[in-house]
Amino acid sequence: MTSPSVSRFPVPALDQLPDDIRARILAVQEKSGFVPNVFLALAYRPDEFRAFFAYHDALMEKDGGLSKAEREMIVVATSAANQCHYCVIAHGAILRIRAKNPQIADQIAINYRKADLLPRQLAMLDFALKVSRAAETVSSADFETLHRHGFSEDDVWDIAAIAAFFALSNRMANVSSMRPNDEFYLMGRLPK
Repeated sequence: MTSPSVSRFPVPALDQLPDDIRARILAVQEKSGFVPNVFLALAYRPDEFRAFFAYHDALMEKDGGLSKAEREMIVVATSAANQCHYCVIAHGAILRIRAKNPQIADQIAINYRKADLLPRQLAMLDFALKVSRAAETVSSADFETLHRHGFSEDDVWDIAAIAAFFALSNRMANVSSMRPNDEFYLMGRLPK
């Protein structure tokens, strides 16, 4: 049996990539012990790779009113709604690690309304799903709800931007049949 491909599109060899992209991929491999397939799949289009990861990092790695775990909750919930296998599995692993909770990603992926979340986090995910699935219905009432839960204007922007960015990511991962790395399935499930 042959191993499944990373993507429907060609995956360039590391030694054929521009230096900056190769360096980024090797740094991720050094840190995590493997190369997440999203890096390999997106390397097919170097300019888009750079733009994608610049925006990803701007949204997901900064400090602010949302914790890094809450940012990952948004990704898992919206990716589940968009039926994105890659993002649910990969970001579910990151969520388990950042939340230090081996069950939370599965709970959110199946039905975030039943997950062990704070009311604030439920409001955040309700809004994120609305942005991801029906952004045209967002109204002032949604902002008022989020403000009542302590979210600032910048937080609301971040929730919307993460949901919107991952709507793009989910669609490209689905179109390309991006395959999650096997390593993601076990990450954060058992104590080290």
